[in-house]
Amino acid sequence: MNRKTLTAASLTALILGSGGAMADTWRYAFEEALHEVQGQFAQKFKEEVEANSDHTVQLFPFGTLGESADIMEQTQSGILHFVNQSPGFTGALIPEAQVFFVPYLLPQNQDQLVSFFRNSKAIHELFPPLYEQQGLELLTMYPEGEVMLTTKAPVASPEDLNEVKVRVMTNPLLVSAYQAFGATPTPLPWGETYGALQTGIIQGQENPAFFIESTKMYEVTDHITRLGHNNFTTALMANKDFFDGLPEEDQQVIRDAVDAAFDYIIDYQTGLSDESLAKIEEAKPSITITELTEEQRQPFMATAEAVEQEFLKIGGPQAEAILEQMKADLAAAAEAAGGPVADETPTEEAEAPAD
Repeated sequence: MNRKTLTAASLTALILGSGGAMADTWRYAFEEALHEVQGQFAQKFKEEVEANSDHTVQLFPFGTLGESADIMEQTQSGILHFVNQSPGFTGALIPEAQVFFVPYLLPQNQDQLVSFFRNSKAIHELFPPLYEQQGLELLTMYPEGEVMLTTKAPVASPEDLNEVKVRVMTNPLLVSAYQAFGATPTPLPWGETYGALQTGIIQGQENPAFFIESTKMYEVTDHITRLGHNNFTTALMANKDFFDGLPEEDQQVIRDAVDAAFDYIIDYQTGLSDESLAKIEEAKPSITITELTEEQRQPFMATAEAVEQEFLKIGGPQAEAILEQMKADLAAAAEAAGGPVADETPTEEAEAPAD
C-alpha cells in the first residue's frame, strides 16, 4: 500500500473506532410502542439529541427487533447503541436490579417517588458499576406508573390468588413475590401473554394502567386490582464501549437529552393512570376496578419482609448494600417531600408502563 492509502484507512478506522466524532445514526430500542411511556421518552430523547448535535437517533419499538432478551443482547454486542429495559429483564444479568420487585418498597406518593429517582445514591452511584460489568452505561432509571393486577376473578386477599396463574416477567424475585402473595407465578415473554390469558393458560398479569389499556389486555380480563405494591421501573442504558468512545461533547449531549426526557416523562405521566382506567371502563363497562383499602392490603404487605430476605439471598454480592442505600434514599425522599415514608395512598398523579 502507498502512503495515501494507509492514511485513508487509518482515518476510516479512527472514525469508526471513535463511536462518532462525525455525524452518526444512533440506534435505540425499547420495550413498548411509540405512543406508550418508553416510546414517549425515546422520542423526547431523539428530539433533544437531534436539536443539539449533528447525530440522528433511529428508534426501534417493541417487536421490531425481537423480545426483551434480543434487544439486550444486541446492545451488549454493539449492534444497538441504546436500550430501554426494565430491571425485570436485566435481573438475570444484574441480580441486584431485582430490588425493584420487593413489594411495598417504593412509595405511592408521587412527589416522594420522583424525588427518589432524581436523587437516589443507589441508582446514581451503586448501580452504574454493576451495569458497567455487563458492558452497559446506565444513563437513568425512571418510574412508569403504579402496577395493577388483572385477573379473571376478584381479588381482595391472598386467599383469592390461591392457584391463580399470574404471568410475570422472567425475574426470580418477582416469582418469589407472587408466591408470597399466594399465586402461582408463571414467567412468560410479553408477546405470549394475551393469547395465554385468552386460552386460560394463565388467569392474571400485572402492569401499569396505561399499558393494560394500550395493549387491550382488559379484553381478556374481568378485574383490575390496585394492590399498591409497586411502581413499574425502567432504565435507559447505552453500550459501554460506544459511550466511552464518544467525545465529551457528545456524551454531554446524551446526558442533557436524558435529563430533558426524564423531566418530560414525569410531566407526561400526570393523571395518566386515571385517564387509562377511564378509557378501559368506557371500552368494557363490565370490568371491575378495585383499589384495596389499607386494611385489605395488610396481608399482602406482611409478605414484603420474606421477599426482602429472599432478595438478600439471590440479589448478588451487592444486595445488602443496595437495599440499605435504597432505604436511606427513600427516607430522604420522604423527608424532602414532607410526607410519611412508603405507604401513603396517592392522590391523582403521574404514572405509566411496563411489561
